[in-house]
Amino acid sequence: MQCTTSCRERPTTRGHFDCLTDAYRCFLKGSCPSESAADVAGMIYSGVCGVVHGEDRERVPAEYCHESSVELTCISVTLVEKMSCSLTSQSHPPEVRLYYEETLRMLFQDMDLMSQLVSHCLARMRSYPAELHCMLQHSTCIMYTFISQGTVSPVWQQTCVQAFYSSAPGTELDACLWSLTAVLKRLLKGAHQGKTKILGKLLAAFDFSLSALCSKFLPEDRKQVTQSGMDFTNSRQWGTTFCLLLDLLEVLTASSLMCGAGVCLKSQRITHIHSAALLKTISCSSEYFVKKRALLLLKRTMLQKVGEDWALGEVLSTGLKYEHYSSDMTLLAQTVLTAVAGNWLQSVQVKSASFFGGTRHIRGDEGQKSDSVMLRAVSLLLLKAMELHIQTGAGTGGSATKVFGYLQLLWGFLRRCNVTLTEVTHSCCWVSLVFGEQDDDMMEAAKALLSIFLHCRESISSAPAAACVSGYNPHCHFLLLLKGVSFDHSILLDFLISSETCFLEYFVRYLKYLRVDWQGYTAACGRINISDNQTDISQQEALTCSRGGETPVLTYKLELDQVEFNSSVQTPERLSLPVLQMEQTSSTNTAPQSGQVTCEMSARVVHCLSELREVVMRLQTKNLFPYNPSSLIKLLAQVEKCSQQSHLSQCNK
Repeated sequence: MQCTTSCRERPTTRGHFDCLTDAYRCFLKGSCPSESAADVAGMIYSGVCGVVHGEDRERVPAEYCHESSVELTCISVTLVEKMSCSLTSQSHPPEVRLYYEETLRMLFQDMDLMSQLVSHCLARMRSYPAELHCMLQHSTCIMYTFISQGTVSPVWQQTCVQAFYSSAPGTELDACLWSLTAVLKRLLKGAHQGKTKILGKLLAAFDFSLSALCSKFLPEDRKQVTQSGMDFTNSRQWGTTFCLLLDLLEVLTASSLMCGAGVCLKSQRITHIHSAALLKTISCSSEYFVKKRALLLLKRTMLQKVGEDWALGEVLSTGLKYEHYSSDMTLLAQTVLTAVAGNWLQSVQVKSASFFGGTRHIRGDEGQKSDSVMLRAVSLLLLKAMELHIQTGAGTGGSATKVFGYLQLLWGFLRRCNVTLTEVTHSCCWVSLVFGEQDDDMMEAAKALLSIFLHCRESISSAPAAACVSGYNPHCHFLLLLKGVSFDHSILLDFLISSETCFLEYFVRYLKYLRVDWQGYTAACGRINISDNQTDISQQEALTCSRGGETPVLTYKLELDQVEFNSSVQTPERLSLPVLQMEQTSSTNTAPQSGQVTCEMSARVVHCLSELREVVMRLQTKNLFPYNPSSLIKLLAQVEKCSQQSHLSQCNK
């Protein structure tokens, strides 16, 4: 089927525009225009070049000629984008695809349209950021030529490589960063045959230039950069360019996870290699949005969730890891821990939480909440670094003491940011305070703290008591989680089914530990009151924050490499790090219903888990559960059995 509209007798700009409009309408209908592919290609090329016919130039004012030129360019570029996108997705009938393939072949091979598109986008980006759509159209065309011809566009590659090697922050570098990021995203999200091979060829074309670019923007030693005159941080456009670079780094890091062992280039490892420089940016940059963006990149990299915002359900990890994956993650974790031990947290700025009126600086005597996104990111980055440090076997020899020290440094940071740790009576509540608004982060934090606890219990004799003092008792975290969802088993079921959190992994691991430490669980039940909104301490111990001159009965004196907690040169703020103490309460404050509170809390928990087991079994019977829950059901049944045995032993006393 063909559209009957003819464009041969339309020499004016208006006629040219109408002809392109007719071709676009035919494209939307899934049909071929009446004009030949060569004629349509010629009209598109002249439209992209902004050609205004001589007859119009003579009778129309210059400003109208400019408007006509812009309109022709827009519809021409849009038509090329739509054709490229449809051919990539193969959404049209065969005869229509052949027509548009011929049109695009003439445009990109015979007429060298790509050179015009690159020049056009660079020119339009001078009115940035209004020309985002132009860059997206450009990336679609680059993707088509790359996939159809199997080679990277030479003019595009040359322009980007030159910008990466020599350009300071500005329009040209922004355009190239944006363009490469958009092309990589389209490639990673698309269902292309041989995606890994295509990706490897594309990244290889930019590997050296990207490494050189990141050496300029993420130097290991800022003093050398300042002395060489290459410091861009004072540039007016540095913040925008740097954020575009961070976007590209996230895509590059995501590509290493999505392609696994198939591709392993240095440019895909930049986030890990330059993690120390990124941490310096977070602490030293004057632009808050740059700090926040860099911190979120490191957090997602540590969690292996880079690209989750745009992956649209794609599996981010193939299961196969690239060659340097383990060493890169170990390097990232060690870099974070070294920075924290060097008082990096003291230099991290956190603004007040955003509201409809904007943001404002927090004064020391105000109770306004801090930016929860930053607090969660900093906390989770440190917790996951500690977990990974332990899992890789690096955390040996005095690691329990170091863990306590890291947690105290974290609490000092949180208290400085107005997180009211001193107003809660149970130190394990800090997890709910910091992560309560974000389920996925809370589960990651709980899982990390569980791993840390399981490691540290082998290093110290009184693991449960010390864990409560340091705020990482897994029993307390689980009880507070259930209390937070009102002991509703249906919410736990949602967590089990959802792929957005790591609750299943955390839940199974905790239940396995619960089977062997029922005594520690019942002790935790006695410390948490289910009737109040605020966590209550047990009648036998009180966990409070020690400040200033208070003298604790039991205090953990902790040391970290490069950190001296008792140094006389420390600032008052460092001296007021939260040192938790355990005090024996007087007999007059001991409530007579301690056992009743413990039994009531435990009964609520076991009842919730029992209901969860029953509903999971029903769903499994009907083949409605998304995976095989047999092991989970067995664990839940064993927990119920532990509860029954504990109840019988108490009755026999």
